[in-house]
Amino acid sequence: MKSDELFERAKLVSPGGVHSPVRSFASVGGNPVFFKSAMGAHLTDVDGKEYIDYCQSFGPLLFGHRHPEIAEVVRETIETAWSFGACEPYSLALAEFIVSKIPFIEKIRFVNSGTEAVMSALRVARAATGRSKILKFDGCYHGHLDALLVKAGSGLAGLSSSDSAGIGEELIQNTLVLPLDDDESLIQLFEREGKNISVVAIEPLPANYGLLPQRIEFLKNIATLAKKYGTLLLFDEVISGFRMGFQGMAGLLGIEPDIVCYGKIIGGGFPVGAYAGKAIFMDLVAPQGKVYQAGTLSANPLGMRAGLATLSKAWKEDPYPLIAESTKFLTSNLTSIINEKSDFEWESVNEGSLFWLKQKTNEQIRKVSSIPKGHKENFAKLFHALLKEGIYLAPSGYEVGFLSTAHTKEILSETLDKTRTAMKKL
Repeated sequence: MKSDELFERAKLVSPGGVHSPVRSFASVGGNPVFFKSAMGAHLTDVDGKEYIDYCQSFGPLLFGHRHPEIAEVVRETIETAWSFGACEPYSLALAEFIVSKIPFIEKIRFVNSGTEAVMSALRVARAATGRSKILKFDGCYHGHLDALLVKAGSGLAGLSSSDSAGIGEELIQNTLVLPLDDDESLIQLFEREGKNISVVAIEPLPANYGLLPQRIEFLKNIATLAKKYGTLLLFDEVISGFRMGFQGMAGLLGIEPDIVCYGKIIGGGFPVGAYAGKAIFMDLVAPQGKVYQAGTLSANPLGMRAGLATLSKAWKEDPYPLIAESTKFLTSNLTSIINEKSDFEWESVNEGSLFWLKQKTNEQIRKVSSIPKGHKENFAKLFHALLKEGIYLAPSGYEVGFLSTAHTKEILSETLDKTRTAMKKL
């Protein structure tokens, strides 16, 4: 297979042969598939085999790969400009659109990734409060910056430790970590450290260590305590923003964060991140304020125009109920088929167009410690059985799946047929 040949070559010139760890298949075993093209709900590998894609580049493709309307904007932009390194009207148009539609956002700054957005937001929070400590939650992933890569999730979740080498104690001494869904520990920590905490950062829908939906009471408790102690509330909506609804989880929960971080969908599939919030905080950023942050390729015209095309389409068409319904239909039938042939019972966790396949437990999993033992190994078997039949899931039992409007009823039915075949062979 060409993928195997390419992987051997890649390992000679790149760490582990990849440019992001989860792509290596280390969590599921075997060699990764190399893809050469994508369209709608499908991927095509270098050998010409087609797959139904439920990874969707880990979330940004709300309308599937290369949707014709968005593709036309991209082609037009490529013929106009690739990069300016200067002021242009495209980021202005996207910024004005987002600010006009999201009531708790007054200003926004575009960067190149979710990691960069969170890093910059933390700097703003420290400047705004004059405090050094930050609070995060075990099982939430906020990118690979040193201060928050502490008991994180995402691609590292499949390894023996969630912490990274190369991060000295001095770099994380001001990072406080709590378990999710633990009100008592949260209250106790704020009573002890509240006046020292600059910001509390959380994924309002944790989706990097499996899908761990939180109780609204817990999230509101975080917001209440943050306000009480003068701590800024940072919502990391890099995944959930514009996917769980146009206003993300913040809109669904009715909780207004001081700062929110976006990525993925706002770039329409291109590398884009953003941090946004109330003007009183955003005005601290250079050149208006003294919080320095810059980026040569920030607000790249391709991402700005593809992002605006995507968000405008989402605003006009409101695809969220339809995709959520498709996701529920797919995963409920998927688990039924899998359970007919599996040695143990599986279930799906669904939130909008996000889903996670896991072993069934007697409780709703809201924290990392509740994930069943053996989940990683059992998911690996399921992953490869489906992969052989042309169904591509994210290659880790701790990553979530995504649907798009491109996943039609016909494609969902085909997925279920392929799953039946895969389970018979397994």
